[in-house]
Amino acid sequence: MFGTELKICGLTRMEDIIAVNRHGADYAGFIFWKKSRRYIDSYKAGELIEFLRSDIKTVGVFLDEPLDSLISAARISGVDMVQLHGHESDEYVDYVRRTLNRPVIKAYKATEEGALERAANSNADYVMIDSGAGSGKKFDWNILKDFKRDYFLAGGLDAESVGEAIRLLEPFAVDVSSGVETDGIKDEEKIAEFIKAVKHGGKYA
Repeated sequence: MFGTELKICGLTRMEDIIAVNRHGADYAGFIFWKKSRRYIDSYKAGELIEFLRSDIKTVGVFLDEPLDSLISAARISGVDMVQLHGHESDEYVDYVRRTLNRPVIKAYKATEEGALERAANSNADYVMIDSGAGSGKKFDWNILKDFKRDYFLAGGLDAESVGEAIRLLEPFAVDVSSGVETDGIKDEEKIAEFIKAVKHGGKYA
C-alpha cells in the first residue's frame, strides 16, 4: 500500500486555502450544491483556486444539478474533477466526463439497498462511499471489507477515527468536511491533526 490519499471538502474562505496549503492534501473540494451550508459560487471558488497549491487537485461537488449548470460551474471555477452526490445516471456521468474531459467521482450512500453493487459497477473514474450527502455521520465500515474497487471513504471521519478506518479498510482515499470544523467553520488545527492521523494510519496500515 502506498498510503491513503485525503480530500478536504467544503472550502469556502481564503483561510481554508491557507490551511490546506500549509498542511497539505491531495484533493480540495468546493460544494456547488446551493442547499449546502458550505455552498460556494463558481466565481468565488475560481478565485480561491488561484491561490491553492498546484499539486492539490480541485473537486467541484454537485447534487442532481442540471447538466448545463454543472458544465458552466465546472468551467468557470476551473476545478480538475467533478464529484456527483445525487442520483445521476451512467449516461449523466459519461456526458460530464466527455464534455469536460475531466475525471468524475460518483458518490453512493452506504446504507441504501444495492448501493455497493451499483458503486462496484459504476462507470465513474472514482467512487465514494458515504453515509449521506454531507451528513457527517459514520456508518458500519465492515460492509466494505469485501468491496473490491478503490474508493473514497466519507462520513463521520475525524482525527480520532480516520486512522482506524485506514487500518481496517485501506481505502484509496478519505474525505472529510465537518470533522475538521469548529462551529461550522474549517479549523486549521483540526485539519493539521486529521492530516497527521491519515499519514500515521496509512504508514501502519
